[in-house]
Amino acid sequence: MANVLTIPTSPFDDQKPGTSGLRKKVDRFQEDHYLENFVQSVFACLDGFSGKTLVVGGDGRFHNDVAIQTILKMAAANGFGRALVGLGGILSTPAASHLIRKTGSFGGIILSASHNPGGPDGDFGIKYNAANGGPATEALTDKIYDYSRVVLSYKTLDGPEVDLEQLGSQRLGAMDVEIVDPVEDYAELMETLFDFDAIRQMVKSGFEFKFDAMHAVTGPYAKEIFTKRLGVPTSDVLNANPKPDFGGGHPDPNPVHAKVIFDLAMSGDGPDLCAASDGDGDRNLIVGKDCFVAPSDSLAAIVANAHLIPGYTDGLKGVARSMPTSGALDKVAESKGLPFYETPTGWKFFGNLLDSGDITLCGEESAGTGSNHVREKDGLWAVLMWLNILAARKQSVAEIMIDHWNTYGRNYYTRHDYEEVDASAAKEFMAALEVGLMKLVGQETAAGVIKTADVFSYYDSIDESFTDNQGIRILFESGSRIVYRLSGTGTVGATLRVYIERYEPAGGNLNQEASEAVADLASVSKSLASIDRFTGRSEPNVVT
Repeated sequence: MANVLTIPTSPFDDQKPGTSGLRKKVDRFQEDHYLENFVQSVFACLDGFSGKTLVVGGDGRFHNDVAIQTILKMAAANGFGRALVGLGGILSTPAASHLIRKTGSFGGIILSASHNPGGPDGDFGIKYNAANGGPATEALTDKIYDYSRVVLSYKTLDGPEVDLEQLGSQRLGAMDVEIVDPVEDYAELMETLFDFDAIRQMVKSGFEFKFDAMHAVTGPYAKEIFTKRLGVPTSDVLNANPKPDFGGGHPDPNPVHAKVIFDLAMSGDGPDLCAASDGDGDRNLIVGKDCFVAPSDSLAAIVANAHLIPGYTDGLKGVARSMPTSGALDKVAESKGLPFYETPTGWKFFGNLLDSGDITLCGEESAGTGSNHVREKDGLWAVLMWLNILAARKQSVAEIMIDHWNTYGRNYYTRHDYEEVDASAAKEFMAALEVGLMKLVGQETAAGVIKTADVFSYYDSIDESFTDNQGIRILFESGSRIVYRLSGTGTVGATLRVYIERYEPAGGNLNQEASEAVADLASVSKSLASIDRFTGRSEPNVVT
């Protein structure tokens, strides 16, 4: 029986959900009507879903199973005819995107706070993905936010909870609920893209590979693909059991939070390839023996070698990167004559280019890489790209990267994160920096003369949207670059990200440590903008 329940207050005045969804601490989502407000606002802003299919799943973090029961009852009460749910409530973000696309579903609700910590005291998140499998457009998220501030009631269903641990169909009111294998469809898709025979033979010949699932969602996927289908020993798939608190760790695949596997690869006698993925499976870490592959370099190398991969032998229609991502991709695109796009951060911009057929591969510096196979970034796909490239080239990761830099030059690149900065102070900092931009042009610094300085904006010719205030870019005459940007992925305060990049042409000094190569720029990035004065921080929390 459907009920209409009253919402006494609107809980969203303090945060506008973006295309990456709504992220808050778990206890916020446990408050009365908080989750229901968002879900009802989503349904109220959609048209034509009566009797249609909704995909539901998440990364398994704390509160995932409870939230799914709420969503299913509300979906049934609002008129959806069918729901597809991953077994145990589990669906990686890229797998959810694929399931939406493969089944022709109306859309999907994905529960994840991405790479943020989990557990009762951790973070939780929710977002809506459209029929193309990609994140909702900004126009839709704006509409959802506006509705959430005035909604007075929501529809839900009285009835028993769905058994999320039982494959097959169940009935919830007038809606069919089908619990599906969260791994099988995705694994089959990967087999259509990559040469599994070649990878299997490489593994069989003694190639050493270790993957850290970080007790996050990719554990079951890694066991099915790497162990069962590619022959990687079970012992080499680490932390493969998803846990609500990610085993007490921080499921962000970078050298800081994936330190164990990073140090193993960089030990001098480590495996040929170490890799990891994050909380919901859309990010990746790639480390060869004594060779960390920065995400920007990984994207460029994947594009440079895509012709070796069965799923991409017909060629690439174009490529794209987010604005803060290094220019390594630009050099490859220019050399290969590929159409190239620079977009704001956010996968929806790539999704439009993928849907229009303008690009085939894309990525961003925050360890997200993907292609036209889904409409989300995809961590395991990126790892399989590297495995297939290694199998085809029969070289080490280090040899491939040295060859890449000798061909295209090297973009030395680091990112400095000032986390949990007071949000108002962070905004004041960005505003003050923007006001003084014109005065910076022509200024002589320890890193050279500043050539241009601007605020990045983007006109999307596909959906005719305009996105402004996407970060401040400072370009030096040498080709070096500093970018300042506020990130919206945290749940406490604000994160100021500073991206620092220096280009070294082929034939130059290509074997420096990145921190050494950009040391003068890093110093300038602090003094140029008086970061310490506004934030109270003299050093970043994380350097990657």
